[in-house]
Amino acid sequence: MFPVGGVGVMLLLIGGAALVCWLLALALRPRLGWLTAGAIAGFVWSVAVIASITLIPANGAPGIVPAEGRLTTCSWDIGGPAPDGFWIVGGGQRTLNAVVFVPAGALLVLALARWPRVAVVGVPVGLALLAAYSVGIELTQLALARIDRSCDVTDVVDNVTGAVIGVGVGLVLALVLRPWRQRPGTA
Repeated sequence: MFPVGGVGVMLLLIGGAALVCWLLALALRPRLGWLTAGAIAGFVWSVAVIASITLIPANGAPGIVPAEGRLTTCSWDIGGPAPDGFWIVGGGQRTLNAVVFVPAGALLVLALARWPRVAVVGVPVGLALLAAYSVGIELTQLALARIDRSCDVTDVVDNVTGAVIGVGVGLVLALVLRPWRQRPGTA
């Protein structure tokens, strides 16, 4: 039996991760400045949020999922039937799957933009790692039937789409905020 679940548990985990990431930002700020420190901490927090909302059962502890009711493969029905959106975000499940990865993509760019030469390689590698993270989540959902989630390739497509949009947003923000010009310890 999976002993925890529900929106309350998700929010508790998200809040705990926010506190830890806030402390991380405070620790990094003297060396990196507020923008880069905040972007790194925000990226870590966004990845933790994704894990919380995708790997914790949404409707409380589901109990036992019988072996015969467990899926053995991921759904390859690209764009197939998806449930309505989560109560926090209106729209369909596919929209939520994309939206949840946008901050991670944007914060990835802002976290690396302080070092343009690193960002040229780091952003594509980071985007590939976000895609791998999405695949890992789906495989975990497949392997752990007790979390009452299902593996769907459409989710990976939507997650990667959101991350790519986020990278685009991050590029625009980096051009506006110019983190490579910020000096450590400045407000």
